[in-house]
Amino acid sequence: MLEEIDARIAAVLAADGRCSYTDLADKVGLSVSAVHQRVRRLEQRGVIRGYAARIDGEQIGLPLTAFVSLTPIDPAEPDDYPQRLLPLHQIEACHSVAGVESYIVKVRVASPSALEALLAQIRATANVSTRTTVVLSTPFEDRPVTAGFPVAAAAPAVVTGPVVHPEG
Repeated sequence: MLEEIDARIAAVLAADGRCSYTDLADKVGLSVSAVHQRVRRLEQRGVIRGYAARIDGEQIGLPLTAFVSLTPIDPAEPDDYPQRLLPLHQIEACHSVAGVESYIVKVRVASPSALEALLAQIRATANVSTRTTVVLSTPFEDRPVTAGFPVAAAAPAVVTGPVVHPEG
């Protein structure tokens, strides 16, 4: 479990991974050097696993997103589907799941025909049956994980006048 201040740092960075140490220090109420040490510790502990740009699939020619459920054809085969599927760059994420399926993968492709070709490749590579759900729209995605601290609450509250409680 994270200390409250570390959770607040993680919440700010989850919302804005490009936040400077100076801005981060202001938002969580610590000195720049203290924030820098805490961020480095969070990285070393694996709490912060990295920083990345979120790319719009449509803008790079991959407008079709789908979730593909994988069920082994032969349950006696080794459970090495992630390793077998790793070379398929169209697979964005692979999740081991409980239920009828063994895994669910998220894929991004250019067209329905590209999805059809990818499904054939997945079936052949992993010896699985597939069930596919095509995404029509994505109201939100990549929401930051904030350990119960909403980003807006990451900075300590500063009260400059009387506290007024809403009616309700």
